[in-house]
Amino acid sequence: MQHDSILITLADDDEDDRLFFTDAFDELKINTIVNTVNNGKELLNYLNDPDTILPNILFLDLNMPILNGIECLKEIKSNDKFKDIVIAIYSTSSSDQDVEDTFVLGANIYIKKPSNFDSLKKILANIITINWQYHTSGLNKDTFLLRV
Repeated sequence: MQHDSILITLADDDEDDRLFFTDAFDELKINTIVNTVNNGKELLNYLNDPDTILPNILFLDLNMPILNGIECLKEIKSNDKFKDIVIAIYSTSSSDQDVEDTFVLGANIYIKKPSNFDSLKKILANIITINWQYHTSGLNKDTFLLRV
């Protein structure tokens, strides 16, 4: 089924962060449908549900209970069914190790969660408007960590 909207999924265990995220998309004038899940297990159940229309972009928090972001990233990247999903790591962590690990595991971009709403809207608008077909053809570390 084809959609005119950009399908977005956020996996994040923090309720305030999920609300902040969905509010930002509500204010952006970009045609999106945003779905949120609370943890990695819920995310994988959602993605594997035969009735789910897979998201165009998945925002993945690293620090979640049950299955963390790294475990989810490994699982998603090991399944060919999910090869077209753009994965944006969306985390409070900016550790070099987390950035390196997620880059090596195949995430498309790394975003440190911004501390204010206007920065979040700017980041999300940038992510949504990237032409991922070209951006992901030559992944490199210089463009992996998004700095705004």
